[in-house]
Amino acid sequence: MSTSTEAGSSFRRWLRRPAIVPLARIFVVLVCVSLVATDGWLILKAREVQLREAEIETSNLASALARQASDSLKKADTVLLDLVERLQVDGMSPQQLQRLQGLMRQHVYEQAELHGLFAYDRNGNWVVNSFGEVPPGANNSDREYFVFHRQHPDDHDAHVGLPVRSRTTGEWIIPLSRRLEDAQGNFAGVALATVSIDYFRQFYATFDVREHGAINLALNDGTLLVRSPFREDLIGSSIARGKIFTHLLPHSPTGTALLPSVIDGVERLFSYRQIQGYPLVVITALAEEDILADWRADTHRQLFVVSLLALLLALFGFYLLRLIKEGQRIEVELVATRDALRSFNKRLEQQALEDELTRLANRRRFMHALQDEHSRAARSRKPLALVMFDVDYFKQYNDIYGHSAGDECLRTVADLIRGGQKRPADLAARYGGEEFCLLLPETDAQGALLVAEQIRMALEDLALPHAGSPGRRLSLSAGVNVCLPQPTLASGIESLVQGADKALYAAKASGRDRVVLYDGKVDELIG
Repeated sequence: MSTSTEAGSSFRRWLRRPAIVPLARIFVVLVCVSLVATDGWLILKAREVQLREAEIETSNLASALARQASDSLKKADTVLLDLVERLQVDGMSPQQLQRLQGLMRQHVYEQAELHGLFAYDRNGNWVVNSFGEVPPGANNSDREYFVFHRQHPDDHDAHVGLPVRSRTTGEWIIPLSRRLEDAQGNFAGVALATVSIDYFRQFYATFDVREHGAINLALNDGTLLVRSPFREDLIGSSIARGKIFTHLLPHSPTGTALLPSVIDGVERLFSYRQIQGYPLVVITALAEEDILADWRADTHRQLFVVSLLALLLALFGFYLLRLIKEGQRIEVELVATRDALRSFNKRLEQQALEDELTRLANRRRFMHALQDEHSRAARSRKPLALVMFDVDYFKQYNDIYGHSAGDECLRTVADLIRGGQKRPADLAARYGGEEFCLLLPETDAQGALLVAEQIRMALEDLALPHAGSPGRRLSLSAGVNVCLPQPTLASGIESLVQGADKALYAAKASGRDRVVLYDGKVDELIG
């Protein structure tokens, strides 16, 4: 204990040294600088993490959409290959075309991405289509895909053409076509599968690219086929001047870059992916503003918190010397607080031994006092009296007047019993429910009976109405027991309580509103 006291005294003396103030200021500066530097580093790392996660998100989305576009075109191309084979092998007889038309209609019905299937002869005239009758004089020789196949005899791959409006329905479509040849390998026409742009529009709309994000499907030359959010005026427009088509795509089929949009100038994180087997590229983009929105909000909060902490540390530094000077005063206040706490704890302990309703001693305190007074009476060879009270017909009182009135009744009775405490050693207590006790040290039977009768009479004088009592007023029954404790008799306390309880029972059994002293006749009455 002495070592601890000496250490505390040394520490307080060190706090009073003049050098402590400059040291405290240096400490505050170092902490503030470290806090700002650490927070700045964390902010930059958080920005990198946000951008990295967005890069992964856009890259995965581009990969998934490229796979979807490839699958859609492959399904359409598979149907187209079957159509080409049937036209070149089976010919174009009326019977064959009629059967082929039904098959084409079935393919369009089963594949949501297909808008229609068509076949044209070498002059561009309609031969057969999935919509039914061929319109009179219908000719598609002016279409880009028809001109392409007529001018490229060595190209037997599927050709993805420029987006056009369907002459059948007026919808925007992406033409996927193949060259038809006769037995000598000469140009015999074109087989065409039209892919619905609305199908891609609806599919792309299911993806959340936040407020300013975008999804693009374009040809390798930069011709825009579909854009989400959808803008019809952009279909067929060119985005070839963008860095994806001028710098990135020629060197790698996939990539990610933070670039300004050639359409609206918004800075976006773009991920692109070339569709394998087709001259198409999928481009997904998230706006930098959307990506870093949460990061900016977090940064503002962090800067506010760091600024607040720096301000608090500065204030701490300015007031450190004053706090040190006030240390002695605070120490005195702490001692006073300690004493107040002790006093408060003492009051709490006292409350723990007090009945909340009546403010009399509770049963716990009564039993402690009974043991103490019993031991004292045994040593001094003086009598010890105990009076037990019970409010007559209290249950009926509660039932008639209510619990609030019952509580008030108990408080009134408690005040009267408290008046029986004539000396410091006397103790009035609530024993339980409507039962009360009055412990009277150094009191003989005559004195205890007198005190009990005075309390009973005091309640009688109040004449409190009680409709459930035969006397129409509130009354008390009391049992008195007096003993001369023996030091060697361990059961004296129990006998004292039991005797008083029996006397109380006898008082109630003989008509209530009376005081009975415990003796042999009481046992005979109870028996």
